Amino acid sequence: MNYNDINFNNKQILITGGAGFIGSNLALYFEKNFPEAKIVIFDCFRNGEKFENGNLKSFGHYKNLINFSGKIICGNINSKSDLSLLNDYKFDFIFHHAAISDTRVYNQEEVFKTNLNSFYWLLELAKSHKAIIIYASSAATYGSLPSPQTVGSELPENPYGYSKLAMDRVARNYVKENPKVKAVGLRFFNVYGPGEYFKNTTASMIIQLGHQLLKGNSPRLFFGSEKIYRDFIYIDDVIQANIKSCSSPESGVLNVGTGAARSFKDIVDILQHELGTNLAIEFFDNPYKGYQFHTQADIELTKKLIGFTPLFSLEKGIKSYIPYIKNTFGESLE
Repeated sequence: MNYNDINFNNKQILITGGAGFIGSNLALYFEKNFPEAKIVIFDCFRNGEKFENGNLKSFGHYKNLINFSGKIICGNINSKSDLSLLNDYKFDFIFHHAAISDTRVYNQEEVFKTNLNSFYWLLELAKSHKAIIIYASSAATYGSLPSPQTVGSELPENPYGYSKLAMDRVARNYVKENPKVKAVGLRFFNVYGPGEYFKNTTASMIIQLGHQLLKGNSPRLFFGSEKIYRDFIYIDDVIQANIKSCSSPESGVLNVGTGAARSFKDIVDILQHELGTNLAIEFFDNPYKGYQFHTQADIELTKKLIGFTPLFSLEKGIKSYIPYIKNTFGESLE
């Protein structure tokens, strides 16, 4: 499926973080729909290193790329010598998805060096190559502000959220100074779907609850989960937004969600329906401070600017996701 009129065949495309969840799906989309596209993946892949919170520093995994046949460069986005390997190419499109995406990493220096410093270099690369750059922003820029979350009203509550807001501001200023550069930031809400399994404990609650049910265990939710709402968006709609952003008439920041908030309990109910289970929910106290209790993307600007229309309701998305949830059940995370 092509989401716009661009023919990506014979175009050179860079995907940073291309072995991760969204990046790998994007790479496979291009290979399936534009077999002559020249795709370069840049990813540091996982090496077992962990943050202080016990989560992995990198989620890039070769298994996400089993069906990918393009070029792969193993490199760290913080390394100028690794980044210099990209100078051998002339890119038409840059999709920047490499980042520390863990909202509970509080080492500000490490988050900002990784998420922010490299972004300056990639903007310069886009300028020199005359490439369109699409980059991952985040709904974490909004913090706990009331729904619907709207571009222009932000209050991040963790280093990750602030780093993404800083990226948005850097891009805005860079485009002002270099009006020939087109940079579009996409604020993803709660993305789920095939390819996220190797994010381990930071994978969506949808796959984690699905695996709990497949084990025969009661699904575990916070007390009051029927009143905790999120804007869950299926990976195919996220790919749609990435592709359509390449035709955006202007630079800017866009929300990428469905525009509909659904409760945590809705997820359990849909999963149990699809998996044929009927297990009682086990409730427990929410251990997190600064927790978002309601997210709902205002996507009117996204619709207007790039013609984005979500194609997957939560029911349709989970139904499409079930085969992957079953296939990864019990699979090694190494």
